[in-house]
Formats: sequence, C-alpha cells, structure tokens
Amino acid sequence: MPLTMNREVFITCAVTGSGGTQDRSPHVPRSPEQIADSAIAAAKAGAAIVHCHVRDPETGAPSRRPELYREVTDRIRAADVDVVLNLTAGMGGDIVFGGPEAPLPLGEGTDLIGASERLVHIEECRPEICTLDCGTMNFAEADYVMTNTPGTLRTMGARMTELGVKPEIEAFDTGHLWFAKQLVDEGVLDAPALVQLCMGVPWGAPDDLNTFMAMVNNVPSDWTFSAFGLGRNQMAYVAAAVLAGGHVRVGLEDNLYLDKGVLATNAQLVERAALIIQNLGARLMTPQEVRDKLGLTKRAPG
Repeated sequence: MPLTMNREVFITCAVTGSGGTQDRSPHVPRSPEQIADSAIAAAKAGAAIVHCHVRDPETGAPSRRPELYREVTDRIRAADVDVVLNLTAGMGGDIVFGGPEAPLPLGEGTDLIGASERLVHIEECRPEICTLDCGTMNFAEADYVMTNTPGTLRTMGARMTELGVKPEIEAFDTGHLWFAKQLVDEGVLDAPALVQLCMGVPWGAPDDLNTFMAMVNNVPSDWTFSAFGLGRNQMAYVAAAVLAGGHVRVGLEDNLYLDKGVLATNAQLVERAALIIQNLGARLMTPQEVRDKLGLTKRAPG
C-alpha cells in the first residue's frame, strides 16, 4: 500500500491514567494540582491535547470523584498556555469476577455503575473531548473485564453528542471499530469521528505492525485517528502513527520510561515525540488548529 504520511500532527499527552503505576515512578501525578501542573508542562512541551484521569490525592488509587475533575479542569483552563482538554469517561465499567469455579460474588476492584453516572463529571466540566471505550474486553490481569455493553455505549455516546463534547473512540481491537461505525450509522455519534487506536493492551490488539495496519485500514478515510503503543514501544508508535497518516499519543498513562532505566516526566515524553515528528518532516499542530479540525469549542475557565 502507498505511504500516507501525515504532515500536520497533533500530540495527545495521557497524563496519569488509572493503572497501578502511582508507586512505580515519582513523576506519576496524584493530586489535582499535580495532574494539572503535569498537563500544563506537557502542553508547553508541544502537546495540543491533554487526556486526564484523576486519582485519590493520598493513595494515588484511581478515582471518579467529580470534585477532583472539577479542580483539574479549572486549573488547566486558568493556565497561561492553551491546550485542548480531554477527560476520560472510561471509569465505572470494571468487573472483577471471583474466579473460574466461583465467579460470583464479584471480586474486590469491581466498580460497575450506570451510563449516566459515568458521565457526571463530563456534564459538570464540559471538556472539549471525552473518551468512549467502544467495546468490552478481558483487560490485562486476573479475571478483570472492562465492560462497555452496546446499550451503555449508545446511551453514553448519545449524551456526549447532546452535550457538544467530542467523543474520542477508544478502539482496543478491530471489533471496537466495527461497533463505532455502527454508532455513526445510527446517528448516535457524529461523523467524521475521532478514534484512538490502543495497541498492545492485554488482551486487545497486539502491537505488531500487521495488526496496527489492520486497525488503520478499518478507520473510515474521513475520520481522524491517533495511536499509541504501551511501554518501550511508545516512541516507535509515534513514528508508525505519523507514517500511517495519523496523530500520536504519549504520556505516563502508557509508559513510565524515557530510556531504559530512566524514568520520564510527561513533558519529556512529549518533547521526545515532538522531535520524532519534526525529524520525519511533519509539523506540530496547535490547540486551536486541532479545534478547527475537529469542530471543537474552547470553553472559558469556570
């Protein structure tokens, strides 16, 4: 197939995530102030979009508390640098089964709530973008299932559209793209859509290039896609995504290291990605250019 390199690229920085990484690096932000400061530093380093989860400020455990999202949102919007705000809506779909012989009662770590409750912080904060994990999958470890049923996704997607918040479709496998196209066909989501291709997340799409190109080839030509790979392949996927015609995501949600044995900050990961993009001959897009491209509306502080 012909090379379809993207010449104008935006970087998303995934600032902290919801994984158990808070004790593996001192650079993983926990409090709303730390998360906002890390997001602002990433924006100054070249990220046009910051993708934010929140954590319990004391323990670093993932949280859904709306007041934490409110503080992060307010701090980022009041900053002296422009950036597009992308909040997760992926929390609240976690099922941990009790085991193969006794799946019920459900295990510790289960956090399963309704579609509307999963969007409380989106309703309040009104980010420009929020994520929509477009399918259910066995996820990473033990008997944990990331649960996003068709009915839940239709309800959440429709409400995001009503709110004027652009869904970023998180696709962990080709079937997720199949259902995303169904949501657009049904009018639940507007076209052209925005997609994040999530590579190398156990047990979704593996991060080999054949699978990556299968994912890319399942994205409609008028949609916008970005991609990331976990861990040591994060920077390789910066180059792969640009060469395949897409945009890029880096950040501590997906990778803690700048080099082998060298822990990274979000700003350092963005700087490394920006260098790769520019050395390929592409240009970094500004936040306002991203808004113009995706049809986003910047919202004022408060």
